Amino acid sequence: MKIAIEGCCHGELDKIYSTIEYLEKENNLKIDLLIICGDFQSVRNEKDLESMAVPEKYRSMCSFWKYYAGISKAPILTIFIGGNHEASSYLKELPYGGWVAPNIYYMGYANVINFAGIRIAGLSGIYKSHDFYKGHYEFPPFNHGTLHSIYHVRNLEIFRLSQVKKPIDIMLTHDWPTGIYHYGNVQQLIKIKPYFANEINSNTLGSPENERLLKLLKPKFWFSAHLHVKFSSIYKHESENNEQKETKFLSLDKCLPRRKFLQVIDIDGDENKKFLSLDPEWLCILKRSDHLLSVDSYNRAPIEQKENLTISEQEINDLNEDFQNCYEIPLNFKQTGPIHSEISSDKRESKDIYLNEQTTLLCEMLNIRDPIRVLLEKKGKTSIINESTTQLYNDLLDESE
Repeated sequence: MKIAIEGCCHGELDKIYSTIEYLEKENNLKIDLLIICGDFQSVRNEKDLESMAVPEKYRSMCSFWKYYAGISKAPILTIFIGGNHEASSYLKELPYGGWVAPNIYYMGYANVINFAGIRIAGLSGIYKSHDFYKGHYEFPPFNHGTLHSIYHVRNLEIFRLSQVKKPIDIMLTHDWPTGIYHYGNVQQLIKIKPYFANEINSNTLGSPENERLLKLLKPKFWFSAHLHVKFSSIYKHESENNEQKETKFLSLDKCLPRRKFLQVIDIDGDENKKFLSLDPEWLCILKRSDHLLSVDSYNRAPIEQKENLTISEQEINDLNEDFQNCYEIPLNFKQTGPIHSEISSDKRESKDIYLNEQTTLLCEMLNIRDPIRVLLEKKGKTSIINESTTQLYNDLLDESE
């Protein structure tokens, strides 16, 4: 399988796809999957720009809205994680992942999915210690604080990923694991980015929680972005049972001319399974840890060790029965918020938040909770969400406002 890895997207989908098209023609190859490591900026309309934590001068519609509207079609199956510059009002609809446009899949707060037999884990956001133990409490319209805290990694997602026992082929995070720079050409990195020196010397550059996952999950590949520089290293794990595992780390730049923002790798995969599928172990982890979901705005106690999970074969068998042994992710994208129009008279007002039928379906299949519905219940809107379909809720929300 030929997989293209891209660093920070910053809304430049057209440029990324055209660069890949050029590479394919020049090298006579075909890319099977595109992975984008954050700052995707899935802006559907001008309202979504209000939920994106960037300076005003960078609030631009860019090109994603055309893919959302169906004007353009992603030529390559694309998956991405969230970074620290996202259209948060849209991504909040899909906490467990889902299609944001045809052929473009967001991995949610955290996820494990499969493509062609390749197991891919992802974690959205960046680490900030002061928000780590809070719940997913942010709700639009966002204030200055929640506009930023919404993309901060939470303890729950780290806990869930730490429960994964089966091997991971590719791990995706926006920020780097702390210390990973010591296993590559760190002097060259400091030469390119001299203002990293103090944090590198104090070993505080990156996420300590990502470092913990690196040592625990031991993936074959780890891809990141965020720091706008290309950097690679090889992390050799401690030997177990005379087996030496290593993780190949690569971070890439943002999509700009003459910047190193794209890399193509070869990885073994199943040609007959070139589609996305849910991961049974991950679904069991979501199901077993749903009671830990919080939407509180204050720091809670760390998740206790007694909560650690061991997924049994019986649980997997029960899930196989529920899903009829079919985990292929359905192509069930459906627009929620209105489409951007370049003609001002055609613009339709967008609401602050919508329920997403993809989330509703997964929650019903696993008997887990949608954080948006939990927040709405806290806000006293139970009368319009109980016993209602997602579309009915969205219609009622329109009427209530």
